[in-house]
Amino acid sequence: MDTGGRRDWRDVVRDAADLALLGILLTLAAAPLLSAAAALGTASAALHDWTRTGSWPSAGTTVRRFERSLLPGVPISLLALAGAALLAADLAALATGRVPGGPAALLVTALVAAGLAGYAGLVVVEVGGNGGGRWRASARSAARACLDAPTRWAALTGVVALAGLLTVLVTPVAVPILAGYTMAALHAVTVRRPVSAHPTAGQRGPADPTVRRPAPAVVGGRGELP
Repeated sequence: MDTGGRRDWRDVVRDAADLALLGILLTLAAAPLLSAAAALGTASAALHDWTRTGSWPSAGTTVRRFERSLLPGVPISLLALAGAALLAADLAALATGRVPGGPAALLVTALVAAGLAGYAGLVVVEVGGNGGGRWRASARSAARACLDAPTRWAALTGVVALAGLLTVLVTPVAVPILAGYTMAALHAVTVRRPVSAHPTAGQRGPADPTVRRPAPAVVGGRGELP
């Protein structure tokens, strides 16, 4: 319950439960694998709405987004699965010594894989800003954003790497919940904080960190940044 716009522990618990449910639904929708891209895009679009407005989209809107992006997302799912499989096979071959290169090659390959995972995370965020679709445009926008803000790219890479580590450590039943939190972390990293340039000219001063306000636009995504 909000009092004067302030958030208490019940709001935090509710948000955590919402994100956990998002991760569970995302995992169920992506389980057939060919629907993974549509599931990720739809979940990202829902999070984009939530961070901007403070409320989740309706069930009807979410279902329509998923249906609209299901078939166009099949090639994206296949491409992502093939790329992940090739990188995993390469890492396994280097780690077991079946491919020459030693620890140096293994480290370089692992860094490349992590960087690509961070880039993929930003693509998913961009897709959320595009209503759950437009993967090609989102990929181009994410590539430009990574080059323009390499520190943010590094932060996204860190989020994905940490999520991968936790996936190995936590019990399998908690992995879907972790997926929702990871998606939220990716969106949080890409959010640009608002700055009140003239608080005395009728604008608000620094925002109260306990108050939820619509989040600013995500990096890239339909050209919403100046």
